Amino acid sequence: MPDWYKTSRHTADAGSELTHFDAAGRARMVDVGDKAETHRIAIAGGRVNMQPATAALIREGRAVKGDVLGVAQVAAIMAAKKTHELIPMCHPLLLTRIEVAFSVEDDAVTISACVETRGQTGVEMEALTAVSAAALTIYDMVKAVDRGMTIDNIQLDAKQGGRSGDWHRDSP
Repeated sequence: MPDWYKTSRHTADAGSELTHFDAAGRARMVDVGDKAETHRIAIAGGRVNMQPATAALIREGRAVKGDVLGVAQVAAIMAAKKTHELIPMCHPLLLTRIEVAFSVEDDAVTISACVETRGQTGVEMEALTAVSAAALTIYDMVKAVDRGMTIDNIQLDAKQGGRSGDWHRDSP
């Protein structure tokens, strides 16, 4: 093996903040081969802000392109499954569950995605990617009537499992 491989393969310990960089600062995919398989869950959320008339159009199923939330749900699921193809240092994972929920408010659609696996690495990126794809799909489906929509607050809300344990956004 080359010297750089020997020195960079396991340079990051469990407490390291930036595990995707080796000792020389080069990007790397983290080695999860020695990690135990555990049940892992991640929940992410986001929001698409829009005009009240646009929200009503979605709520009432009157969008010209079709069922906005149905298409966004499929997009979220597809995106979660392909996260490793979009985010360079993500591992391909066998996902065991992907659930996506929407709430149409007066002037926004909120999105929540829950992703699960039993594996050696977490599913935070898959949940975040699902929310992002759903938000972009909602924008695409109704942009003809509201180009001023904004997408915001895409965030990890909770994670469970793995070496770092459980985390919840509202926890102290």
